[in-house]
Amino acid sequence: MATALPSTHFRITLVRSAIGLPRKSSGVLAALGLHKRLRTVYHPVSPQVAGMVFAVKELVDVQAVAQPLSGREMRELRRPDSGFWVERKAGARKD
Repeated sequence: MATALPSTHFRITLVRSAIGLPRKSSGVLAALGLHKRLRTVYHPVSPQVAGMVFAVKELVDVQAVAQPLSGREMRELRRPDSGFWVERKAGARKD
């Protein structure tokens, strides 16, 4: 059996805007580094970060991960499949 890696970081994504909410909610999001919707940040697991996440739990999506991903790795995860594939070039002979 493969052992699961321990969760060392929170992956926090802002899914709802803080427009119209009290300044306290906006301040917590700013402290977490979330300024735009659908942005993702990584923070180490700690009671302080867990408390901030709990304060804005309706606005964010949180996952516990073993290690943070780099920007390049996150872009690769978001890249969709091309939706097509080339079987052979046009005009190429089939041998």
